[in-house]
Amino acid sequence: MIATTELTSQKTDLMWEANDLGLDIEVIKVDITDPLDLEQIEKYDFDVFVANAAINERGPLGEVPMDRFRALFEVNVFATLATAQIAARKMVEKGSGKIVFMSSISGIVASPYNGAYAATKHAIEAIAHALKAELQGFGVKVATINPGAFKTGFNDRAAEELWKWYDEKKNFTRKEDIKKAEEGLRNQFDPEDLIAKLVEIIPADQHKFRVAYPQQTEKQMKQEEQKGWEMDI
Repeated sequence: MIATTELTSQKTDLMWEANDLGLDIEVIKVDITDPLDLEQIEKYDFDVFVANAAINERGPLGEVPMDRFRALFEVNVFATLATAQIAARKMVEKGSGKIVFMSSISGIVASPYNGAYAATKHAIEAIAHALKAELQGFGVKVATINPGAFKTGFNDRAAEELWKWYDEKKNFTRKEDIKKAEEGLRNQFDPEDLIAKLVEIIPADQHKFRVAYPQQTEKQMKQEEQKGWEMDI
């Protein structure tokens, strides 16, 4: 098993933890926006590739600074596809393999002040759908995993970033509206449950193309898709 981290400091911490648990894991540092780090992926043989890297930042789409919007797409879409292309070439060559995109409930549900992140995950959904059809003739499987909001710190950090540029004296979006939307982050799921689900799904030979977790997240995603056909402007 090969695990990757974005930073070298994270690599050291993960290596120590894996060693303490007696796990046979090779840890490498891969910043997917760094071409030299991407070359590291080419050196390894693997049967399953999980495209998990992502960043997030909340904020109103009508006012989010474009450099911050582009940064999300650079990591979550462009660099992510670049890594998936490396995996696809290697798997097509040997005629088997599986690529798993870590999508999100936001791949279907675009909630207020989370639109930038949702836009990147909507793009990942399209990429995964198209890639699945393109690679199935080569024996390569493609799937997505769509978690709900889990308390890993990822969502909380995304909420904090907004306040680095938002100024209620300059921005038209009401601060109270943003704060109200953030209340939903108080009730996030236990990440241990998600970890167990990932351990089950990632190595499995057969499962649904899209795995949404937990069940209420799947229900919410399906309701949101239906709502799109019924809502008025």
